Amino acid sequence: MAYEADAVERQRIAEVLADWANRDPVARDRLVPIVYEELRRLAHHYMRNEREGHTLQTTALVNELYLRLAGIDGLEWRDRAHFFAMAATLMRRVLVDYARQRARDKRGAGLSVTSLDENVIAPQRAVDVVALDDALERLATVDPQQSRVVELRFFVGLSVEETAEALGISPATVKRDWATAKLWLYNELSAG
Repeated sequence: MAYEADAVERQRIAEVLADWANRDPVARDRLVPIVYEELRRLAHHYMRNEREGHTLQTTALVNELYLRLAGIDGLEWRDRAHFFAMAATLMRRVLVDYARQRARDKRGAGLSVTSLDENVIAPQRAVDVVALDDALERLATVDPQQSRVVELRFFVGLSVEETAEALGISPATVKRDWATAKLWLYNELSAG
């Protein structure tokens, strides 16, 4: 029964995304109530990796995401996974922009880096999203797929299978890219 509900929900999202791609002026507004809870979960996952006392809250992150989504027109949404991958990227951009602004405001605020191993990330440990974003940008020039795997696994919290589905690659490739990218990023962040 839950599988049928998921299938219906995916179809509903796919239809609204198709309407949005076809420039239906109200499609984006129809989409938000359907995906809002999932976007909050995604935002919560991002915020879990932020420093304690972060002034940007989950709801504010979702609201900022919505504003950025409002500026996107004519994008050919492939499916639900594509939408959430784009949402994850935009949330990451919001947090990076926020961190950069905060760093400019504070001039050298004490930022810390944590492990990219999801089993080690503790809620009280902060991720230097600016340094990680810079490293991911460098990784994207070397291997764009590995960069996307890190984004979807680390930031979005997708499983290996969900990441494979979102990127259209095999789970074995996701595992290999994930392991290689973590090592590459560890070396990059340690050197910096």
